[in-house]
Amino acid sequence: MNKGIRGLQCRSSWVTLAVAEWERSLQFYRHLLGEEPRSHIPNTYAEFQFPGLRLGLYQPRLTEPSFSLFPSLSLCLEVEDLEGAIAHLSQIGYPPPGEVISASHGREIYAYDPDGNRLILYQPQR
Repeated sequence: MNKGIRGLQCRSSWVTLAVAEWERSLQFYRHLLGEEPRSHIPNTYAEFQFPGLRLGLYQPRLTEPSFSLFPSLSLCLEVEDLEGAIAHLSQIGYPPPGEVISASHGREIYAYDPDGNRLILYQPQR
């Protein structure tokens, strides 16, 4: 590596998700996170902020050449109570499709947002 060239000087980062149906996805994340977005431009962009992550939702322009609705993202969310999180998902109409999985880092379950992006909800081992 050339020591004379400095790398990218990143000040912050966040994840954005393209959504197919704006209102449906906005409502899903409002209910999932139990809060309103910190920033909101109707039918264009909404941003939620929670510990360790900023999550933006955006409505893609039809002219975006690389836009595809093929889900390719997993959003991992650490929860304090996995059973409570499962109950919450069911209450808002998105019950997880499978069983709780035991992994090396704890217990987890997969769920999906309205656009098919995978949510991994996990409770660390204690």
